[in-house]
Amino acid sequence: MPDWLGNIIGQDLLDGLNYITNGKHLMWYASVRFTIIAALLGAGFALIFGLFGAILLNSKFLPLRGIGLFYSNIVRGVPDVLFFLFFPLAFEQLVEWFFALSACSAQELAENIGKWPPCPDAQWFLGTYEYLLLASVSLGIVYGAFSANVIYGAMQAVPKGQLEAARAFGMGPLSVLLRVHIPQMWIYALPGLSNVWMLLLKATSLLSLLQIADIVLWADRLGAPNYLKQVGLVHPDWRWRYYLVLFLFYILVTYLSERFFNYLRKKLGRGMVEA
Repeated sequence: MPDWLGNIIGQDLLDGLNYITNGKHLMWYASVRFTIIAALLGAGFALIFGLFGAILLNSKFLPLRGIGLFYSNIVRGVPDVLFFLFFPLAFEQLVEWFFALSACSAQELAENIGKWPPCPDAQWFLGTYEYLLLASVSLGIVYGAFSANVIYGAMQAVPKGQLEAARAFGMGPLSVLLRVHIPQMWIYALPGLSNVWMLLLKATSLLSLLQIADIVLWADRLGAPNYLKQVGLVHPDWRWRYYLVLFLFYILVTYLSERFFNYLRKKLGRGMVEA
């Protein structure tokens, strides 16, 4: 900030503006993109997994229905943080195991028993965006199980007469599913899916567990007591102030999400009479 601005707004306010626009704070503001990307990608994966899970639950073929029940019931019971840590780590080590089959010699495998990876050539170096993608898939798997139950219930709510009318017109089971059953069920699924979205949005605060410098990690770093040898204590423990900013951020995103889902409900419900 230019020094002459201090004559207009006051030196204290200018110092405050300089502080919240320094390099670390700009990185904090930029890290919002990680939260938004993880939420949107996670929601996309959750919708895909949930739709397939609901189709399995609605299947008349017992083994397929059993897979759907296993997915929707078991995954929902696993704590988010456990699955969030397990899936990326398991996937990373699985890839490194495949690398080791071709990249590591028999001697290296014998010498490095109990070590991981077995040899340097099998090391898979993941960056922020790779971890972000794995985090999004983890969110999709977990909240896809919740979405599967919501979508399955919505499919049951579609009036049976519509499905029978489609069959009477000569449509096959797949056509009825894709052209009538699924399109008609969205109006019934939206209230439940909006709740799943809110839960998924809150779970994005776990990104820092995967070494992603997201808004929660930066808030903790910036708010912690800061000491510099040149000036001593820059500021005491200010974490509650940064957490307050996060609190307001998530409230704003929640408000915008509710407006968006209200818009979707009106658009999808146009011309329809809910049973």
